[in-house]
Amino acid sequence: MSDLPPLPVTFRPSRTRAVLLTAGVAIFVVITTVAMLLEQLSPGERLSFVFTAALLAGVLFLLSRPKVVADESGVTVVNIAGRRRLAWAEIIQVNLRPGDPWVFLNLSDGTSLPALGIQPGIAKQRAIADARALRALAEARSTARPDEDQG
Repeated sequence: MSDLPPLPVTFRPSRTRAVLLTAGVAIFVVITTVAMLLEQLSPGERLSFVFTAALLAGVLFLLSRPKVVADESGVTVVNIAGRRRLAWAEIIQVNLRPGDPWVFLNLSDGTSLPALGIQPGIAKQRAIADARALRALAEARSTARPDEDQG
């Protein structure tokens, strides 16, 4: 297939990531500024404001973490709290059905792995194009076929 993206390629929800990172920084700056401007707060109370701001920003930064990295030897799926490395042969099918919140990878061991790095959220057409590209890469590089693993 000639329209395969060159490897390595990283798929991630760029617009969603930009919104989350911007919101995280803005929340941290606003809450910290408010804590410093309120004169009636004790140092401990100010510290708790800053800690809360850092915690909220940290959650948003974690939510911006997902990505899918494809290279010559396989795919690395980075989700919010975990990372998993897959060989191309382990990926049987790449699915992004209407209404799915993100791509699901059907694996040769019979399980399904969510790949949050490709999600239709804000940029639906981009997610569809990314899912098609990953599907084409998986089909071109995988030695396993869905009809071989059923039975």
